[in-house]
Amino acid sequence: MLRPLPRRLGRLLSRTMSHCETESRAAGRRVLVAGLGNYGLQGTRHNVGMAVLNQLAQKLNIANQWKADRRCRADVTITNVEEAKLVLMKPRQLMNINGLSVASAAEIYKFRVEDIYLVHDDLDKPLGKMAIKLGGSARGHNGVRSCISSLHSDCMVRLRVGIGRPVDEAMVDRYVLDRFTGAEQEVVQHVLEKAADLLLEHILHRNSSKATPAVRMRQDCPPPGSKGDSAGKGSPAEGLAPHGRGPAPGPAAWISMRNTPSSGETPPLSPAGGW
Repeated sequence: MLRPLPRRLGRLLSRTMSHCETESRAAGRRVLVAGLGNYGLQGTRHNVGMAVLNQLAQKLNIANQWKADRRCRADVTITNVEEAKLVLMKPRQLMNINGLSVASAAEIYKFRVEDIYLVHDDLDKPLGKMAIKLGGSARGHNGVRSCISSLHSDCMVRLRVGIGRPVDEAMVDRYVLDRFTGAEQEVVQHVLEKAADLLLEHILHRNSSKATPAVRMRQDCPPPGSKGDSAGKGSPAEGLAPHGRGPAPGPAAWISMRNTPSSGETPPLSPAGGW
């Protein structure tokens, strides 16, 4: 027959278990942040999501800690900020199949869909404007469409970073694969800094006890060439091209394909309609 524990030992074990439960709850506040883009095509407008993650990693002093995770085919770095554990990732695949990497990371690192942030470019917002949105459709963005398809949900939080639209709508494929112009480059660094700040602020606010999950935030940066904007004239962040415009560094038809292939398939050519 087992003897009952002494009262003092019982109180000690109770306090220890309570402390462990508190630590477990704190450790459970985890966020996956995915910067969407075409891996290896740094410097293009379509890769501004990855550039924001580079800026965020620099802000958190983990810019030299990226490691390739073959399980989800992405570059990954992990850190703790206050009570939140952040897993930053940049898929090592084309934009159209970024969702395969994001879904794999969510499974490997045990993330709920609502704890996933997608950072991506947005044609419908001019350069200098950005907004955080909870859920919603892909709005024509093939990287977001791939994530929605692979995760079977649209409940992810999205940081939409404006890149503006070309004058000729028929040139969208070429436009998103092109580099920022010299005038645009003057404000890009400021945009990346503001985007990283906005992203981190939203994550920490959302993970605080008083936050609500549907918080929406917007941020504007001075447009290229505007007076009083001196913050955007520093050196470009990692992953962004120097001043000037370069040729499209890859087959536009692959990057702009409409449908998301299953794992292992070669991305097919497709008609325009997505970006």
